[in-house]
Amino acid sequence: MNRSIGPLAAPTIVGSSPALQRVLHIATRLAAGESKVLITGESGVGKDLLARYVHVNSSRAAQRFVALNCASVVESLLESELFGHVKGSFTGAYRDTVGKLQLAHKGTVFLDEVGEMSLRMQAMLLRFLENGEVMPVGADTPAARVDVRVICATNRSLQDMVTKGTFREDLFYRINVGQIEVPPLRDRREDIRPLVLNLIAKHGRGFTVAADAMDALENYRWPGNVRELHNVIEQMLALANGDVLGTELLPPNVTARVGKAPHPVRERRRRVADELFDALTQGGCNFWNDVHPMFMNRDLTRDDMRALIRKGLAVTKGNYRGLLQLFGLDDADYKRLLNFLAAHECGIDYREFRNIKHERGASMVA
Repeated sequence: MNRSIGPLAAPTIVGSSPALQRVLHIATRLAAGESKVLITGESGVGKDLLARYVHVNSSRAAQRFVALNCASVVESLLESELFGHVKGSFTGAYRDTVGKLQLAHKGTVFLDEVGEMSLRMQAMLLRFLENGEVMPVGADTPAARVDVRVICATNRSLQDMVTKGTFREDLFYRINVGQIEVPPLRDRREDIRPLVLNLIAKHGRGFTVAADAMDALENYRWPGNVRELHNVIEQMLALANGDVLGTELLPPNVTARVGKAPHPVRERRRRVADELFDALTQGGCNFWNDVHPMFMNRDLTRDDMRALIRKGLAVTKGNYRGLLQLFGLDDADYKRLLNFLAAHECGIDYREFRNIKHERGASMVA
């Protein structure tokens, strides 16, 4: 979602774990200066909340905080969103429009999911960071100079992207002046209980959580982090008949892993795919009810979904129909699954699992 907002109230950040307190300490120190900030961490950890925290604790707090999710805007319109455009500059440009960078003059711009920018847009952002000049699309007037503080966020490893050539090294160092790494919820389990109680308190009714339900919430690994926790609690509140929230209100994937020890720390994409694969194949998770909503809510990335499908195809030797039985899907779900994967560019070429040499334009399915 793209937001353009004026002066903000201080965001409520719930939790007192040492990991969260370290994050807030770093954020407070960075807020006092004017340096660019890069906020990293998995999807759903609250990077946007931390960006607002930096803004409201800075000298720019009385000015605008303007946010743009770079992944939610198609490449052809992202330049216009950032720099604005003049009437008639492209189809649909019916009037002059001020871009996010000018809207945030004297304030803060928050660029979420900056790792999704194309190399072309990265070059344009770098040029702006170097000279502070904004030229609307289609304009023939001199560029305007604006004064904004830029905060970026990503759930991807920009350093790895630099190595692969998909993210500019000069831009990486330009935005990574002050970095804040937000830990996943599973690494600060002490914050789960206060988060749950805070969400329930906002509902305005005297709900309590049964002890076994709270244990399940505290032991679940939360691949979707705080955003997933919010969704689960909202579901429990919507389904509750009485004032006690028990385990019967929890999704199967949350209760299925009670008591299991956390996996060793690994690269995030593999870890999330492993968690989902285990939950699907062991019957504690449903693809359409659990995995699909997490993807559509952006708790899972395309790379997470591709890693999950790749893991499944490794078992079925590249047979997409075999995924139906492996993931507990009905035969009637075959076309639906293929259409979903194709629409979101999450399909994997089956031939790499059958020792067949790839050809140009390889098909996703057998």
